Amino acid sequence: MTKLNDYKEIIYNLIKLSLPILGGNISQILVNLADTIIAGRYSTLALGAVSVASAIIMTAIIGAIGLIMSISPVISNFRGANIRSKKYFKLTLLFSVIVSIPFFILIELLILKLPLIGLSNELFEPVKIYLEICSWTIFPSAIFIALKEFLQAYEKVVFANSLMLFMVILNIILNIILAFGLNFNGIQIPEMGVNGLALATLISKTLVAVLMLLYCLPLFKTPFKKSKKYVKDLIKTGFPISLAMFFEFLGFNLTAVLIGKFSALYAGVHNIILCIANCTFMIALSISSAASIKVGYFNGKKDKLNIKRYAFVNILMITGVCIVAFCFFDIFQNQIIHLFSKDPEVLYWCKKILKIALCFLFFDGLQCACVGVLKGLKDTKIIMFTMLFAYLIIAIPLGSYFAFNYGFVLEGYWIGLALALFFAAIVTSSRLIYDVIKLKF
Repeated sequence: MTKLNDYKEIIYNLIKLSLPILGGNISQILVNLADTIIAGRYSTLALGAVSVASAIIMTAIIGAIGLIMSISPVISNFRGANIRSKKYFKLTLLFSVIVSIPFFILIELLILKLPLIGLSNELFEPVKIYLEICSWTIFPSAIFIALKEFLQAYEKVVFANSLMLFMVILNIILNIILAFGLNFNGIQIPEMGVNGLALATLISKTLVAVLMLLYCLPLFKTPFKKSKKYVKDLIKTGFPISLAMFFEFLGFNLTAVLIGKFSALYAGVHNIILCIANCTFMIALSISSAASIKVGYFNGKKDKLNIKRYAFVNILMITGVCIVAFCFFDIFQNQIIHLFSKDPEVLYWCKKILKIALCFLFFDGLQCACVGVLKGLKDTKIIMFTMLFAYLIIAIPLGSYFAFNYGFVLEGYWIGLALALFFAAIVTSSRLIYDVIKLKF
């Protein structure tokens, strides 16, 4: 009975910790969705400019985000080891700003070299304007993520993720006002189009970062503490995460571009299936993030039993979520696809690819669960090599082989993605088993 109660408590702890994180993850999706919808409502040109510019910015800053995301597992390990880690708050803040600088410079260089990308004449100027304004968002974004990760390590997840929801609402309001203009009770704001969309993003992200800093004011009272070990731990843990995220992001973007070369129909279907898969992945990612914090804490405490328990429950919960999603999407596939399109061709292809995507979803969930525990154990190098091999050696070459040689475009690329994640699930789960066995506390 005691063991059963222990597992019930672990499940409760993971749910309690992951729900606010899930809210934050969904809010981030809603921000991107709102930007796309409002840009599309303004004009097709604005939609194209925002889509291209956002992809360029994300490709440039994904590395910074990965490095900063190491804060949570590293601080969790320190907490478990009874190392006073609040003294690293100011160093964490400084780290996020310093990390942002080279990526900001990279975006500025990309703006200078923008003519080399070969954009159409009508798209070039709005993309450039959007990039010039939104390049500055890297600093408030990095600060916000760093503080969110720092608090998350202390299992304080409600405020930061609630701010994400606030940012969704604020961003929508600012997008509408600044893009379309406003004339209300003597208040006049001119229509700014793409400039307004970019300013809305910059203002909302900056304000949220400022509010986060205000919330963390008590932590500013702690003295600044230099620590080479802390910074080395952040880089050692974060660099592989950074590259893994880059390879994953690059893999999906290249796949979308290659599919788009065949037809707009295939590109649309691919996007719909990704949207469906992302809904489940966000749940898995939130549970995995919660497990990473808990495993990090018990790794610092050298508590092998609780590491094993949280790893097991984490995998079990995510597997359960994937099975429920598998059944749900299979039963209600017609209704779900109709939310996106009523085109018979789109419906046909979505139903055909969804079966493969559901396998992909299961493998993705399993590797996500294992990656969460590996982050907590600060064993992240394997993640980097796994994602490199999965996406750039398996998914894209295999998908391209099927597409260009046999005409299996959507089926080919999604089979490639499913097999890539199957490989990732095998490697990360094997590594996790190895790590747990070799633990000597």
